[in-house]
Amino acid sequence: MPMQNQQVVLVSRPHGIPQASDFEIRTQPVPALSPGQFLVENAFLSVDPAMRGWTNAVANYSDPVPLGTVMRAFSAGRVIASRHPDYPQGSQVMGLLGWQRYAVSDGSDIRRIVRETDLPLSLSLGVLGLNGVTAYFALRMLGRPQAGETVVISTAAGAVGSIAGQLARMAGCRVVGIAGGADKCRICVDDFGFDAALDYRQDDLAQQLQAACPQGIDIYYDNTAGRISDIVLPQINRHARVIVCGTASIASWDPWPQGPRVERHLLNKAASMTGFLVWDYEDRYEEAIDHLAPLIRSGALRYREEILQGIEQAPGSIADLYQGRNLGKRLIRLDDE
Repeated sequence: MPMQNQQVVLVSRPHGIPQASDFEIRTQPVPALSPGQFLVENAFLSVDPAMRGWTNAVANYSDPVPLGTVMRAFSAGRVIASRHPDYPQGSQVMGLLGWQRYAVSDGSDIRRIVRETDLPLSLSLGVLGLNGVTAYFALRMLGRPQAGETVVISTAAGAVGSIAGQLARMAGCRVVGIAGGADKCRICVDDFGFDAALDYRQDDLAQQLQAACPQGIDIYYDNTAGRISDIVLPQINRHARVIVCGTASIASWDPWPQGPRVERHLLNKAASMTGFLVWDYEDRYEEAIDHLAPLIRSGALRYREEILQGIEQAPGSIADLYQGRNLGKRLIRLDDE
């Protein structure tokens, strides 16, 4: 009798943030391997803000997930059977393997073979995955931090923002985080070493930001857009760099969101605003990992994980993410070890 596979399937098209009711957990037999294929037993499933866009009917930088198919997601696991010479049994891999317990692959959906076997496999979906790579390249290539500059980061306690902030501190910058609630602000300062952290839920955020950034803002690492960015942009300095990495505060792209115009801020201060997609740096992935892994081993780079147990936790996990209920990189753990 073939092994049975548990899969989280997208069954309805959400308008905005996907809810648990948009998914079903189904059981299917694991198919036999053909030449050139291998079977991965996933240990961890990733929950990422980008998954909202993947489920939406309006395409962004990738096509929508078709209804009735396994939810697109990054996963990490071990090869347990192989008919592919490059992926022998026992290999640890990370890739777009979906929200499912088992995944049959030909290698085209694998992002990398995980070689840091001395570190937890879960890190390949967070600080040593797209979150860390995004923080590293967006800050380095678009932010270009210089010692003495002031960096402001929204969603600062999140999986990307927390890493970007620590890397900016290592570059000699003053780092101010913006997060939701006192607990997340405390984590930014106490755990991640930010110089200050501000609660965006407070009515006086503009005044708090001005007090925390008396010399203005040289780099704004934007993960939210919306009201927070409207408050930050008037305080940017001449030749400031604005990195658009996420738009978490925008609930839907249909209709297209409207808001304050940014052109005068950019023009008057000769500033730049650039969107960042990690896919543009796929050929340099290992460069980021080679930089980040030693920092983790030495304890210089800190991280937080929030691990939920069992595939049944997956359907509602995206909605919780957008409610700010997570403290750290959110993962679903499938194994019992």
